Amino acid sequence: MSGIHDLLAGGGVGLVAGLASGFTGTSPGGGLVIFSVLLLGAEQHVAQGTSLITQIPPTGLAGIRRYWQNGNRSPLPWIIWIGFGFLIGGAGGGYAATLVSDSVLQWTYVVYLVALIALLIVRRESKEGSHEVGKRDELHWLPLLLIGTLAGFSSGFMGIGGGLAITVGLAAGFRVPQHQAQLVSLVFSVIPTNLPAAWIYWSKGLMVGWPAIIGILAGLWIGTDLGARLANGVSRSALRRAMIALVSLMALYMTYKALS
Repeated sequence: MSGIHDLLAGGGVGLVAGLASGFTGTSPGGGLVIFSVLLLGAEQHVAQGTSLITQIPPTGLAGIRRYWQNGNRSPLPWIIWIGFGFLIGGAGGGYAATLVSDSVLQWTYVVYLVALIALLIVRRESKEGSHEVGKRDELHWLPLLLIGTLAGFSSGFMGIGGGLAITVGLAAGFRVPQHQAQLVSLVFSVIPTNLPAAWIYWSKGLMVGWPAIIGILAGLWIGTDLGARLANGVSRSALRRAMIALVSLMALYMTYKALS
């Protein structure tokens, strides 16, 4: 019965995290960490290790297809430079996470989420007809590398996949159209750039059991597809508000966990 319970709970974790991932265009790591703690009762390090390990299979493919069918594209140079930075930051973040306590990780998570909320709130929407980056290959390699390094470090240190940093960095920092920024972020849910960080957690046994892992993967496949389908039917401003709401709820919950 314990195995069945873990399978079903894992399925619930994956489904909710996948819906949030597909709708906001972020990798499912943040949701996986939150709901692994909430539904599976995992400790912070274990929740983060579980998040990184279950992001290795390409569970975001269905979501990518939905965004692609809606006319969004992800320039190859962007993927290369962000991915290179992700590998560097991910290894450093994963190693750093093993050296600190659960409490430090929780409070770092809260500060990180609050910073992302602030960026999303202060970002001004482009006026209709104004120039937007992203329709051509216009971004210099250095900011892309920096976005990837930050995303990778946050992925390794907090087990959240890095998708939030990529989406917010592109959309809020460089005014890339919201749907396109979310597609680029989802691409990194199918590229195993978090392998170095995942290996560090795996080697130390920081993950839940295999029944829960299988359930999470199944839930992610279904949830990401449904979330992306919903996202393509709403405006970019609605997506931005949804992301602010999601990240705010995550920050509130992690604050509660850090204080308890």
